[in-house]
Amino acid sequence: MKIAVVGCGALGSYYGAKLCRDAREVHFLLRSDFEVVSRGGVFIQSADGPFRAYPRCANVPEAIGTCDLVLLGLKTTANNQFAKLLPPMVGPATAILTLQNGLGNEEQLARIFPPAQILGGLCFVCLNRVAPGVIHHIDHGAIMLGEFQGGPGPRTHALASLFRQAGVPCEVIENLARAHWEKLVWNIPFNGLGVAGAAGFDAVSNGALSADANRGPCLTTDQLLGDPRWERLVRELMSEVIAAGRAQGLSIADSVADAHLARTRTMGAYKASTLIDFERRQPLELESLDLAAVEFSVIPGLPSCRSPERRTIHVRRGFRDGKERRGSGGGLERPGRLKQKGAPSFRIGRVAAGPGRFGGGLDLKTAFGDGVQQGIPFGLQGSGLRLSGALRRPRAHPAGAQRSDRGNHLGGNPR
Repeated sequence: MKIAVVGCGALGSYYGAKLCRDAREVHFLLRSDFEVVSRGGVFIQSADGPFRAYPRCANVPEAIGTCDLVLLGLKTTANNQFAKLLPPMVGPATAILTLQNGLGNEEQLARIFPPAQILGGLCFVCLNRVAPGVIHHIDHGAIMLGEFQGGPGPRTHALASLFRQAGVPCEVIENLARAHWEKLVWNIPFNGLGVAGAAGFDAVSNGALSADANRGPCLTTDQLLGDPRWERLVRELMSEVIAAGRAQGLSIADSVADAHLARTRTMGAYKASTLIDFERRQPLELESLDLAAVEFSVIPGLPSCRSPERRTIHVRRGFRDGKERRGSGGGLERPGRLKQKGAPSFRIGRVAAGPGRFGGGLDLKTAFGDGVQQGIPFGLQGSGLRLSGALRRPRAHPAGAQRSDRGNHLGGNPR
């Protein structure tokens, strides 16, 4: 089987190396690590035993050609590169498996390729890329694998067997949509609070940054669970995601949160992938994670906009994706002061205005289209969530694109 790995950060490199070690024909599409991996392969530091794998390396997709399986480990901030990167490697019989975080990745692929060729995988693994061509595997490693269209079939089980033979625990799932929401139960609190916690507990609790706020360190998983105040917020966020998933008609058990927490306690001082991106001032996966949360949070019957998730996103926007806007006094500018003249403004909650109102709430994707991405400052006003800002299209980031480690999954996270 010929396999291409696109997005060779922590996640793609780890699973690609495992498949390569199992004597599969594995090609890495690389950018910044091309020279290093071409010369010395990729080295996996792991408590399960370190090893080095030697994939075939390319820096353009045309050099790889049509594959049996294309494995996607890209950050979702590079999804706008799908149409450029993937077609040279995809034929009529190619399976396209995305291991990316959040919601909507399979849907974006289905705009380019037949839905029947697309699968989704949810990774439960703690990883970090510590140097070019060097991946630190900390804990876990299982994949939950499902079809985007319809239930599992012979292809699904064959791919699961492929991973198992390579030493990767892999479970075939019946309902990929439900599994994505169960993964968000981990991703949203530990990515969101881990970054927002840099503003301090009071800022997160109040949903606002003071004019002279200074950023502290991001919060690792053990810090979030080691402080009763933060753990309470973690649990509240988990409950919100579960409630929102149920509102979509998905059966998500309360025990999902307990299982995630139990796994997380074994990780130690683990930094979720978004924390690493934030510290490196790289783009954050806001659209596939947190903006999905904003969309589902307007469902009638869910908590008001002053719930923890809205507060968390609000504080994170104050940091402008890791690039703080500093005032004359050196402090962070308050998000509410970032509105530009003529920028649209919507209020979501008990009062919803503007286009795209469905199910009693405002559908952000319909209202804002492709402009809903990063760099949208917003503030809380009364009982509604007020979005304000220049809804500009974000800058495209070059693909191939190891802009950050694709690390940590427990739902991608403990990535």
